[in-house]
Amino acid sequence: MKKTALFAGTFDPYTIGHHSIVKRAMAMFDKIIIAIGRNNAKASQTDAEKRVENIARIYADEPRVEVVTYEGLTADFAREQGACCLLRGVRSVKDFEYERDLADLNREISGIETIILPCEPQYAAISSSAVRELMSYGKDVSKFLP
Repeated sequence: MKKTALFAGTFDPYTIGHHSIVKRAMAMFDKIIIAIGRNNAKASQTDAEKRVENIARIYADEPRVEVVTYEGLTADFAREQGACCLLRGVRSVKDFEYERDLADLNREISGIETIILPCEPQYAAISSSAVRELMSYGKDVSKFLP
């Protein structure tokens, strides 16, 4: 059985490190869908189709990556597409904490699992306050620094 996973909503392949996240996802799944949420009520999101076009250009040579737009609830769209899980890419400790909490909530509400894929350490971003806090606990922060 082929496995499909869905990157939904806020996926930003323009940021350094996200291409490596997609590569890691491709090692785990047969098909990756990058889905850009569309809300026609918001003027700032009316260019979703243009964004999809730009992202699709990045992955034009990879037939296992599909880029689409969607409306409505992410979990509903994931089920419609036959996705076994949602994928979320993170580049910072703060992002990870947010995505972990969101994943827990999503699992409770919709029953669909989320896999959080951190980018490779050389692409990670971390705020200076988080670095100071980690250092105060004696943690090695070198893996978070470019």
